[in-house]
Amino acid sequence: MPDEPSPPNKRSRLTIAGILLIAFVCLWFYAEDMLQIETLSQRETALRQSLLLNPLLVYVTAFGTYVLLTGLSIPGAAIMSLFLGWYLGFTTGLVLVSFASTTGATFAFLSSRYLLRDQILERFGEKLDGVNQHLERDGAFYLFTLRLIPAIPFFVVNLLMGLTPIRARTFWWVSQIGMLPGTAAYIYAGSTLPALSEIQKSNRAPIMTAELIAGFVILGILPWLLKLILQLIRIGSSLEKDD
Repeated sequence: MPDEPSPPNKRSRLTIAGILLIAFVCLWFYAEDMLQIETLSQRETALRQSLLLNPLLVYVTAFGTYVLLTGLSIPGAAIMSLFLGWYLGFTTGLVLVSFASTTGATFAFLSSRYLLRDQILERFGEKLDGVNQHLERDGAFYLFTLRLIPAIPFFVVNLLMGLTPIRARTFWWVSQIGMLPGTAAYIYAGSTLPALSEIQKSNRAPIMTAELIAGFVILGILPWLLKLILQLIRIGSSLEKDD
């Protein structure tokens, strides 16, 4: 009597497990070479050469990629901010990421307003009433607080704001200013990461420098600090109204 075939769900699990096992083995042998410090250092040198020889192409590519990430709400903007801080340095990285993030956010805002309104309402409509109430009470300052303290994920803010009466121009400049402190913190942290060539030369691999520790400390305390500042602003505003 022939063996009964495995149930479809069991066969599917076995197939997936087999694919994952093969992928893991391939990745292990591939990554073993790719993650060697010498290999990574060579790739870093190639990146630095590209920046030196074709800076405009690098800037345009980085800007476009960042706009695409934020405009399509693709995860990874934080990691890319760290990378661009490391690759471009603090000043150039800050200018590029600041404008790219705001441009991408504005594209998402306009897409929500003119192209995806029904889909956004279906998915996030329950949040819209609260957002509109806060906007009526606080105006653009509410968007500013959301940019400083992300109580709502940034991509949700972009989409929901497209369904409100706020002007695109106001959305752009408030976002530009409100996201700047967080952007600066990520770019600074990335700019303090050591070059791989320096790690390769050093027997001690000095990765944890004082600047690097300071950069990640800033990332950790920035939300708390900004929240405290906003609370002080609100307290001051309330006292002025009472006088």
